[in-house]
Amino acid sequence: MKVRTELPGTPEILPQPDFHFRGEVGRTYQDSDPAQFPQPVQPPKGAPNVVLILLDDVGFGQFSTFGGGVPSPTMDRLAAEGLRYNHFHTTALCSPTRAALITGRNHHSASFAGITELATGYDGYCCVLPRSCGTVGEVLRQNGYMTAWIGKNHNTPTWELSAAGPYDRWANGLGFDYFYGFNAGDMNHWNPLLFENRDLVPASDDPEYHLTEDLADKAIAWVRKVKSIAPDKPYFLYVAPGATHAPHQAPQSWIDQFKGRFDHGWDAYREQTLARQKKLGVVPDDTDLTERSRGLPAWDSLEPDQRRLYARMMEVFAAYGAQVDAAMGRVIDAVKALPDADNTLIIYIAGDNGSSAEGGLEGSLNENLFFNGFPEKWEDNLRVIDELGGPKHFNHFPSSWAHAMNTPFQWTKQVASHFGGTRNPMIISWPAQITDKGGLREQFLHVIDIVPTLYEVCGITAPRELNGVQQKDIEGVSFAFSFDQADAESRRRTQYFELGCNRGLYHDGWMASAPSFAPWEPNRADDWTPDKQVWELYKLDEDFSQAHDLAQQNPEKLRQLQDLWWAEASKYSVLPLDWRGTIRMNAEAMGRPSLVGDRTKATYYPGMLALPDAACLPMLNKSWTITAQIELPNDTAEGMIITHGGSEGGYGLYLKAGRPTFVYNYLGVERPSFSGDTPLGKGKATLGVRFDYDGGGMGKGGTVTLTVNGDTVASGRLERTVPIQFSITEGLDVGMDNGSAVDWTYRLPFHFTGRIEEVTVEVFAEKRG
Repeated sequence: MKVRTELPGTPEILPQPDFHFRGEVGRTYQDSDPAQFPQPVQPPKGAPNVVLILLDDVGFGQFSTFGGGVPSPTMDRLAAEGLRYNHFHTTALCSPTRAALITGRNHHSASFAGITELATGYDGYCCVLPRSCGTVGEVLRQNGYMTAWIGKNHNTPTWELSAAGPYDRWANGLGFDYFYGFNAGDMNHWNPLLFENRDLVPASDDPEYHLTEDLADKAIAWVRKVKSIAPDKPYFLYVAPGATHAPHQAPQSWIDQFKGRFDHGWDAYREQTLARQKKLGVVPDDTDLTERSRGLPAWDSLEPDQRRLYARMMEVFAAYGAQVDAAMGRVIDAVKALPDADNTLIIYIAGDNGSSAEGGLEGSLNENLFFNGFPEKWEDNLRVIDELGGPKHFNHFPSSWAHAMNTPFQWTKQVASHFGGTRNPMIISWPAQITDKGGLREQFLHVIDIVPTLYEVCGITAPRELNGVQQKDIEGVSFAFSFDQADAESRRRTQYFELGCNRGLYHDGWMASAPSFAPWEPNRADDWTPDKQVWELYKLDEDFSQAHDLAQQNPEKLRQLQDLWWAEASKYSVLPLDWRGTIRMNAEAMGRPSLVGDRTKATYYPGMLALPDAACLPMLNKSWTITAQIELPNDTAEGMIITHGGSEGGYGLYLKAGRPTFVYNYLGVERPSFSGDTPLGKGKATLGVRFDYDGGGMGKGGTVTLTVNGDTVASGRLERTVPIQFSITEGLDVGMDNGSAVDWTYRLPFHFTGRIEEVTVEVFAEKRG
């Protein structure tokens, strides 16, 4: 491979200075030097196109290219013409990995210790991407690339996601000319909330709509368009589908292909997968299968109906994964049909962390239950087994399947101490440069190494100043040398890991690991302390899977790595350690910025759509009222007046056949409804809902009163309420219901057929007198 640094390089200060005419200027153009018009920035000669694909919540042993049970023909094809990497690592969680991926800095250095919904005020934890950590999109754009980001953006602070902005940390503000996707950790794939650049995308009226296919279509459309317009300019296309993150939703035609394929269960799956991995050569022949992680049940210990349910959940998940790989295949096909296809570097990363255990031990119909601290019972989920994967449920398979997807490693997503949380498959294709077709690479790599690798192969110098801001050093190390040096030693000697106090330290072939909390155990003891963490020690050149703990035999080596971990933590803003659990999802309790401020009252108007939680009045765990001023054309008017949330949880106030109705969605478990007996007549009306909270803590009950023009038309009790968040993905709408439905009594988008003058929400102290 040609080393791009042979080129003169690009400016270390961006943007480049404004154009200034250097000729002689007289009184008129006739006695002046000929005009020298400013020319567009030119990319380095021969710079490749770049396609970066990042799947979501994928385990090392999930897809067939790395021995898993989910077919991945697109990965197979790219691996056959390029390289597979089996020592590539992420951070164990989505936002942190994505921040590291686009900046080349460690996730704490980039202020992303966790997802944006867990932000606190410390430097490494605030989830406000520092301007000193310029993105690869911005740097490539200022060096002549066309840039696009398709799919998931989980790197914008939650309090900056409303129509009030600011927009400088949306995808467009982070250096991407075009964005089409969603600003959240996950998204309903049947009824998503999407943005094109900064504009809310109207819901599709296609009955066959699915988000995965839509994202592939938009990626294809963009790359074809820009290459048609500017065929000589290189492009950077970043595609980040929502799959295979919850909700596990896939078309029935895909699900049917996997019927009966996982009846053997997760223990047998692990054994079969390891055998396939050895045969493929993606793990050494002497790799041992790790023990089942703490608290996970054996498949044979389950009741027959449990096994039937969980096999079906895995069928849905496999369909979801197979579909996204096929959709990425359509993108690759489009790219390969364009001019200069051979000079296109494709990086396909299967997962921003290991497979997710956030479905809990018994699986889930609604992942939001997990984040609100409530486990589910498999018996309840069994009742809707035939609906799994469809639009009614935000379903997620049990934690044990996630563990199996991470074969041969221990643990899962969130557990940064072990490779089950952090080791992900990576495939790289570059026909013009990579000659070792089908090769395997075993250098120890980290997600922060992607950016410096791209800069090297594109012939771009990492700027020391970007948009007037001095830049932090790139903390990754280029691995471009590995493209044609299969046996070259790793150039990364040390890498720390930390996520929610799950800690690890790699150094010169050794790995020290300190797991803290299992993801299927979201409640954390107040008296827990990292000083009591039990550390494990692994020698990786003899133990690929971290199966044999050598801590007792090598206490001095372990102490060396523990001390080095603290030094790295201090260097990269990992401190202070924070082991709080789901309480950090509560923005009010954490004191995160909010557009609400101290207000207790807000008035909304028609056209207020997809207002995110962080910009809404905090209605949880307190009393509140909703007052709507409406005008009806007749007594059959209907439609949504105001709603917050969707199928995962929330509320809605609407008319159905003229009758006022208030529904409260308690995390998809129950949907108590309160309706007037008679339709409202033609003309103006004041519709009100009053909720009087019982008080006494989080998630308690209270009394609902529904009124029309001050008269009570329905009332009753809510025995329990949502304690932490209405919804993972959906906000507040007035006049229609964007995204998924809060209940199943109406058809989306349920436009209000009357006129809404205004809707006022007011919140009160925990309990009204």
